[in-house]
Amino acid sequence: MLSRRTFLQGTAAALQPRKPNFLFILADDHAGYVLGADGNRLAETPNLDRLASQGTRFAAHYCNSPVCTPSRQSFLTGQLPHAAGVTVLKTPLDPQKPTIARQLKQAGYQTAVFGKMHFNRPSEPGLHGFDYMMTEQDLAKVWTAQEPQPIPNGIATKPPWKPFADPARIWLNAENLPYPRHERDMRSATLLEHATRYLSENRDKQTAVWVSFQEPHSPYDFPLEDRNHFTAGQFTAPIPGKEDAPQIPLIFRHLTNVEKQGIAAAYYNSVRYLDRNIGRLLEHVGDNTVVVYMADHGYLLGQHGRFEKHSCYDPALRVPLIIRWPGKVRQGVVTNMTESIDIAPTILDLLGAPPLSIAHGKSLRPYLEGKRPAHPRDHIFSEYLENEEACIRTTRYKFIHCSGKRERTEGYKTDNPTPGRYVRLYDLKADPGEFTDIASRNPKVVAEMQSLMLKRFRDTHPDAASEPKQAADEEILDWYLRPRDA
Repeated sequence: MLSRRTFLQGTAAALQPRKPNFLFILADDHAGYVLGADGNRLAETPNLDRLASQGTRFAAHYCNSPVCTPSRQSFLTGQLPHAAGVTVLKTPLDPQKPTIARQLKQAGYQTAVFGKMHFNRPSEPGLHGFDYMMTEQDLAKVWTAQEPQPIPNGIATKPPWKPFADPARIWLNAENLPYPRHERDMRSATLLEHATRYLSENRDKQTAVWVSFQEPHSPYDFPLEDRNHFTAGQFTAPIPGKEDAPQIPLIFRHLTNVEKQGIAAAYYNSVRYLDRNIGRLLEHVGDNTVVVYMADHGYLLGQHGRFEKHSCYDPALRVPLIIRWPGKVRQGVVTNMTESIDIAPTILDLLGAPPLSIAHGKSLRPYLEGKRPAHPRDHIFSEYLENEEACIRTTRYKFIHCSGKRERTEGYKTDNPTPGRYVRLYDLKADPGEFTDIASRNPKVVAEMQSLMLKRFRDTHPDAASEPKQAADEEILDWYLRPRDA
């Protein structure tokens, strides 16, 4: 017989508001400035714009590393790349590292991940806290086994992607060619099929799901149906600055202005295709769901003569961040600076999950509730240790320190691969394009920025206790910038 106490306990549990589900949508290489909601009138992103209008958009959000693997594993763990142990592209994340997914499992969530995650190891149930995994290798097997619809004769399509083996104009899709498949046969269509099926089949469960799209990463995939939507003539090739020539990678030196315009058109076509798929995904999400949209890093579309990330220029660092939870999260725009390491504490705070044992970011919940945090960020930090460089950005200045000692292995060599140590300082109010280095004329500002950078390393680096003694600040920074991935 059911006791009165048991009955009351069951009734109280039934009356408890159910925790929200969680959906993290991730894009690859989506720059923050290619977004309608950001004021870009050329970008066609109606679904992301609608998502932004329904929640909070962080307009000054910056990644902590302008390269895929370090950035992704950083915000998954809540630790800066040098502490997460992943600072270069090919390093796999240690399976023992704490992650957002593990914390959500402790809070009772069923976790799943679909798409490109850069784990650099085969998926298996439980890895990094995910109950179900269909990462890029798994997705590729399913997708390539399908029989695509034939392509009509006379339609030009892009060749297989062979970066660095082919000239840049080919692997960067300067001809603005579609992928050789119809929309229903695209890789992202397969990704959507499996992700939405999972959401539908687990509608009554407490789920935390990651869906990671490959777009708009080069060669900027989009289906046959989207060919020629954006054309090269709609774009203007950025003009490099007077100081840019020595640092423009050799592989980009021979691109013509027309080719640069075609690359931009292909990128915008791919962003438009990404946005359409995000709209389809959101159709399967209920109101009681915290939705986060973010990119792993930004992208340069000809700024400073580059078509890549791999640098500390703002277009490579600033990324979209949108958080929506209807009725719970305010609708508006935050202009204060935030970092991608803020994502982990924010998600865990919103979902009532245990905090990470190590968290280098700050919860953004006050912003989401329309409040001002006690200590808003006065600067952001990002690092690209493949080139042994890092930067500090305030609202006024951008400071970059590079050891100049490491020859890069990712393919973007310059005339002088190991130029020796250099520092750069840009006045972002007078020079928002970051064209004129004023470091030599502002030693006091440089010293202040060096101190900020050293503090970020000293507060977070696992080897900080072994920092060289009686060394100049520049030498100590060089020491911290060495990749130490296991």
